[in-house]
Amino acid sequence: MMSKVKPRIFIDADVLFAGSASPHEQSASQVVLRMAEITLLEPFTSEQVIIEAERNLQEKIPTALPAFRLLVSRCLQVVANPTAVDLLPHIGQADPKDLPILIAARRENCPWLVTFNVRHFQPGFVGITVLQPGDFILRVRDSLLGLVP
Repeated sequence: MMSKVKPRIFIDADVLFAGSASPHEQSASQVVLRMAEITLLEPFTSEQVIIEAERNLQEKIPTALPAFRLLVSRCLQVVANPTAVDLLPHIGQADPKDLPILIAARRENCPWLVTFNVRHFQPGFVGITVLQPGDFILRVRDSLLGLVP
């Protein structure tokens, strides 16, 4: 039997924030992170994303920090931030604050970038689809429906 490659996704800070802070296990962010945790997906994020999510949780919902740290340790591959030299040729492909995240997703060959701030990643790159967590789950569901005989 051939081994299949798992879908590679890049997860933004707002999804980590929402998934860590949500009291509902059915929230779209939680579902995406659970799919990563049970190894249905190959999830990536960057150091910048971790710092941003942790800072926002510390400021707004510090009680969610333990859940955040557990999620990060269980299901995310944290990669280095791109350098300024890496970013230079791609200025204008995304909001300046979010460009390092888009470049990291591209560098890690992630065809999916999951965020609530879709417009911040425009015009983006061909080959990277930027979706909100709920829309990503709908894509996964549609793929699963293709398995039904």
